[in-house]
Amino acid sequence: MNTSDIDNGTGTGTGGIDADVTAELARLRDSIDNIDAAVVHMLAERFKCTQQVGHLKARHQLPPADPTREASQIARLRQLAENAKLDPAFAEKLLTFIIAEVIRHHETIAAGEDSA
Repeated sequence: MNTSDIDNGTGTGTGGIDADVTAELARLRDSIDNIDAAVVHMLAERFKCTQQVGHLKARHQLPPADPTREASQIARLRQLAENAKLDPAFAEKLLTFIIAEVIRHHETIAAGEDSA
């Protein structure tokens, strides 16, 4: 928690923030922190799976990238984002970033630089 959000005993946080507002901020930030932790753990699991895909592709001399799958996944994620009331353009940017990282991993594996 930011020290400017802490109640100074006068009913308001330092800087004049009401104690109730400070408590609500803390509650919301705790939830955000929990969600961030879950996102990190989910990404870790996703990358464990994509590493396995990379090894499978390398063993069978398949290309690191699969543009057809990528396009399908982007369309699928955009629809999921719309249904969840999340900006589909943001969701696409995020998935595009993740896909680029996965392809980089697959290229490294295919080059024999990752023996895991």
